[in-house]
Amino acid sequence: MDELPLRVLRYGVDEPLPVRRPVRAGPFTAVLEGGFLRYVTLRERGVGHPEGGQEVVRGVYAAVRDRNWGTVEPRFTRYELQQGEDSFRLRCTAEHRNAEVDFVWDGEIEGTAEGTLTYHFDGRARRTFLRNRIGLCVLHPMTLAGTPVEVETSSGVVCGLFPAEIAPHQPFLDIVAIRQPTPVGPVEIRFAGDVFEMEDQRNWTDASYKTYGTPLDLPIPVEIPAGTRVEQSVSLRVLESRLIPVPILKGHGGPDRPQGGSVIDAPLTLSPSLPGAGREAGGHDGGRVSVTLRPVGTLPPIGLGVASHGEALAAEEIERLRRLRPAHVRVTLDLAGTEWEASLRRAAEEGAALDAALELEVVAGDDGTGLERLAGALQGLQGDGRRVARALVFPRSGVVTTEPVIAAARRAFQDAGVAVPLGGGTRADFVNLNRATLPLQLMDLTGYAINPQVHAFDNLSLVETLATQAVTVENARRIAAGKPIVVGPVTLRQRINPAATAPERASTAELSARIDPRQLSLFAAGWTLGSVRHLAGAGAASLTYFETTGRLGVMERSDGWTPHPRFLASPGMLFPLYHVLGAVAELAGGELLETGVDAPLAPLAIEALALRRGRRWRLLVANLTDEPRGVAVTGLPFSSTTVRTLDESNARTWRADPDFLRPSSGDRTNATHWEGTLDLLPFGIAVVDGELED
Repeated sequence: MDELPLRVLRYGVDEPLPVRRPVRAGPFTAVLEGGFLRYVTLRERGVGHPEGGQEVVRGVYAAVRDRNWGTVEPRFTRYELQQGEDSFRLRCTAEHRNAEVDFVWDGEIEGTAEGTLTYHFDGRARRTFLRNRIGLCVLHPMTLAGTPVEVETSSGVVCGLFPAEIAPHQPFLDIVAIRQPTPVGPVEIRFAGDVFEMEDQRNWTDASYKTYGTPLDLPIPVEIPAGTRVEQSVSLRVLESRLIPVPILKGHGGPDRPQGGSVIDAPLTLSPSLPGAGREAGGHDGGRVSVTLRPVGTLPPIGLGVASHGEALAAEEIERLRRLRPAHVRVTLDLAGTEWEASLRRAAEEGAALDAALELEVVAGDDGTGLERLAGALQGLQGDGRRVARALVFPRSGVVTTEPVIAAARRAFQDAGVAVPLGGGTRADFVNLNRATLPLQLMDLTGYAINPQVHAFDNLSLVETLATQAVTVENARRIAAGKPIVVGPVTLRQRINPAATAPERASTAELSARIDPRQLSLFAAGWTLGSVRHLAGAGAASLTYFETTGRLGVMERSDGWTPHPRFLASPGMLFPLYHVLGAVAELAGGELLETGVDAPLAPLAIEALALRRGRRWRLLVANLTDEPRGVAVTGLPFSSTTVRTLDESNARTWRADPDFLRPSSGDRTNATHWEGTLDLLPFGIAVVDGELED
């Protein structure tokens, strides 16, 4: 196989990662990435060493969203940064352009030694187009869940809490300023230039609440004529008073009492080093992973989606996919017309070849039209000895299960004698489940899909979503009144956009809007490892990841392959996430072990998953940064253990060898005995195996 550039192996594209610059403003530290001010952290006044502190704002940035809520990324034509020891000022100009949008803005971000941060946005439309949002957004970290907040509105002050349970709708409206307590004193965030409100972005697995301009109750999309000016500002400072009133006002904004529900990781500990820049491997503190042999759950069944390219699996592909031991293959069946019958036959054949059950995502007429024919077809499948694990049913007119369609499914399946667990939920993101009224009395199970790129697309933002995936499962279990939660498909990019107001067009730089070049990267493998950890740890009953083959799969196609300028796989290439899912599948049905991660920027730097089945245990550790890291591991017996690494140094082998991470495949140059320290290359993954002694 031809060599791939290191950047492609690491994170999918042969382009540098964005430059991240640490900045300070009196007691505040932050990271500047383009026009994105990230991880604003407050340290004690008078403390010279800025290590640690409390994260008060996850980010401030300018957003341009088109008529389908697509984010139009900026291109900076001017970028002038001045930095002092305790202050900084950025002046910049950015353009947002696509086939319809043409908008330019001048920005100034300033942090003073006295401890104020301001972000000023002054833009204009250079063309008439339809937009859903233009302006500044402030992200509040989800670690604020359940904590007091004081919201100043145009009509008075509201005292409440950041929602603990994921809020289906805006918790605060008509926002002029937000004040939140810290050990140093209340931090105030003040807004100008539009009417602002807050939404709970955990609905889309973002690790934040977002305050944004232009209320959602106004009609969208709206035309912005050429020449229209948009000017907004956000300022942040520490107030002199140290008090924030406790929640006392009911019926407006946030809840009037703490809510139960989500278990939130400890607050992010930030250092002045850049996010993603780990400590050097070999003796330096790149993080610690602690494992106990106490089980905290069970690894749920994990399946794959049927490849959307529509071609049957080749014999070589079947052989390789069998090594992943998929519990099921998921297929979407739109019962309009007759094409679904061929899709069902193909899925059944692939499931039988992979010794996997079927998981059906069924789209029927709003009154259930087509379900009787499906039940008859499934009756034939059952007679052929093939298994259907579950069916989730949805109406054609929407993405949320309705009572008529699932009632029709129950009648059709019962009349045909088909004993298949029936469920529903949403075909799209968790938010649609959170806002729905579901016919739970007719549902055996509840499901929803996950992708990390509804609002942001950079590596760090994707990593931030991992912990939030667990929060969605916890909330889904509450919504579903304890019914099993089926999560899937989990994909890197959004599969269905129910908020679109016009037909979506694929990006000209991509094969389709659903393809992400990171699918073939080490980064995607580490992200997948973290996803399994958090979803399984939160109690998901079943998981579905990606597809079998192709550019949305776990390996590239071996037959019918065509090159693509942005997706640099070769025919039959195994992606790193193939090996991660294979390493997890070998302990299918095993116990999840209690695992903790402590690292600079934890949990953004390292992910870890520990499993045990019988006497055998396995630990997987992923470096999610673009620097080498030395990771200390504690709590496991270190005798008779081996370590295998998956990284850029052995790419030529893992791209072709489906047994690369298997301990049973014999000794390898990358299998060594260890004493509790892992040296991981950028985006590298280690798999540690051992057995418990009698």
